[in-house]
Amino acid sequence: MAKKVTANLKMKIRGGQASAAPPVGSTLGQYGVNMMDFINPFNDETKDMMGQDLTVHLSIYEDKSMSWRVVGTPTDDLIRKALGIDKGSGRPNTEKVSKKLTDAQVTEIAEAKAADMNTNRIDSVKKMVAGTARSMGVEVEG
Repeated sequence: MAKKVTANLKMKIRGGQASAAPPVGSTLGQYGVNMMDFINPFNDETKDMMGQDLTVHLSIYEDKSMSWRVVGTPTDDLIRKALGIDKGSGRPNTEKVSKKLTDAQVTEIAEAKAADMNTNRIDSVKKMVAGTARSMGVEVEG
C-alpha cells in the first residue's frame, strides 16, 4: 500500500546552496521532518547547477519521510538571461522588449527545458518557449 501524503510543496532554492535557514528550514520544520535528510542530498545533486534558481517539488509523507524532484530553471529566467534583460514588458501586447529572441536561442532554451516538459519533441517545446517569450513582450524571430 502506498504511503499517505501529508503535504506537497514547491520551493525555489539556489542550486547547491540549501541550508537550514528559510525557506528550507522554516518550511520543513513545520512538518516535523529532518531537514538534513533533504539539504545534504539536494546540495550533492545540484552542485553542478551552483547558484541557479531551481524549483523543487517535495512530497512529505505521514511517516515523516519525503521524496523530491528538481525542476530546472524557469523558462522566463532562461529567456531573460539569453537576452541580457532584467525583466519582461509590463504590457506585452502593446509594449515590446527592445531585444528579439532568435530561433537559435529558442532552440537552446528548449533543449535545456526538454527534460522538465511533458513531451520529448523539441518542436513542441520550442512552441512553449516562444509562447512564454511572447507573454513577456519579447518578439521571436523565425
